[in-house]
Amino acid sequence: MIGAIAGDIIGSRFEFAYTKDYDFPLFTKRSRFTDDTVLTVAVADCLSNKKKYDLTLWGYAREHRGRGYGTMFLNWARSDYPKPYNSFGNGSAMRVSPVGWYHNNIQDVLDEAKKSAEVTHNHPEGIKGAQAVAAAIFLAKNGATKDDIKDYIVLNFHYNLDRTLDEIRPHYRFDVTCQGSVPESIIAFLESNSYEDAVRKAVSLGGDSDTMACITGGIAEAYYKDIPKYIIDEARKRLTPDLLVVVDAFEAKYNALEKENINNQVESLKA
Repeated sequence: MIGAIAGDIIGSRFEFAYTKDYDFPLFTKRSRFTDDTVLTVAVADCLSNKKKYDLTLWGYAREHRGRGYGTMFLNWARSDYPKPYNSFGNGSAMRVSPVGWYHNNIQDVLDEAKKSAEVTHNHPEGIKGAQAVAAAIFLAKNGATKDDIKDYIVLNFHYNLDRTLDEIRPHYRFDVTCQGSVPESIIAFLESNSYEDAVRKAVSLGGDSDTMACITGGIAEAYYKDIPKYIIDEARKRLTPDLLVVVDAFEAKYNALEKENINNQVESLKA
């Protein structure tokens, strides 16, 4: 999930000062992790350690204050008894990337994405956004082509992915809804030729830059399976020790699950 985290950090300084520029410095002194990273790590913690989404997200938000949480989520985190608030904001999509990596069949991915979303974003569009991003990551990590990923998302989630970035960019503005930012983030991935190119394209749309780069970065990592080392290093050095522990543990857990899955497939073929 470092692809999502790095995207968040790269896009962070443009969240409320958007850019349409593609050729911007990837990291500056102002680059930092935001709520996107905090809650992505929280979801990974839930998956690795079988924790409840509501209590875990609530706890992470309280531990990592001042990271740019939306007003509705912030009120949720401040509540002693947090309940879903029918949101269709892109907060459900920004934090879901670990789900796409963790499971080995698409239905489990869709079910888990729904669970991760609905503790806050129980509006159909909020759930849909999380499921679409998780599904794209799952398909990408398993070798699907971009056409396959596009076709699946269009067929199952009915997003319009036939637009180009050049068509979108001139009129696109800050939009924190799933329906107004998830399709555009996926298009940025579809038009890209590398991880860095994908994140740059997402940021240069001039929208909710950290979240869109987080979403696009998560899919791009799964598809390209290669992130320049300096990007990983810059992202990691900006994380707090407690977040790094979870990131590393999730990666180890995922690698172990992948090895087990491969072994099971080999045994099945032998049988």
